[in-house]
Amino acid sequence: MPLGFITLLLVCQLAGEVIRLALDLPIPGPVIGMALLFAGLVVKGSVPEGLSAASSGLLQHLAMLFVPAGVGVITHIGLLKSEWQPVAAALVGSTVAAIVVTALVLKLLMPKNGTAGKTGEPE
Repeated sequence: MPLGFITLLLVCQLAGEVIRLALDLPIPGPVIGMALLFAGLVVKGSVPEGLSAASSGLLQHLAMLFVPAGVGVITHIGLLKSEWQPVAAALVGSTVAAIVVTALVLKLLMPKNGTAGKTGEPE
C-alpha cells in the first residue's frame, strides 16, 4: 500500500476531526473526512490507482476494525443486559429506516417509463 495515499486517508480523517471540533458539529469527524475525500475525488474526476490499492488493502482487513467494538460490547455486557429494550428498538428502528430510505431513493432515481435494465436492443 502506498504510504502517501494512506497518509492522505489519515489527513482527511484528521481534517474531519478538526472541522467537527472547530464547528462543534454532531457528525463524527471520520464521516466529515470521508465527505472531504469524496469531494476531492469528484473534483479530480477519478480515483488514483494508489488510493484504490491503499483502500483495498484496508478493506481486506476491515474485520479487524470490529474487534474494539466487540470488546466494548463484552466489557459492558451488564449494561447491555439491563438496557436491551432500547438497544433492540434502536437496532430494529434503524434497520427499518435504512430499508425505507433506500426504497425511496431507488424509487426517486428509477426511470418513470419502465425502461430500467433494458439495453434498447430488440429481443
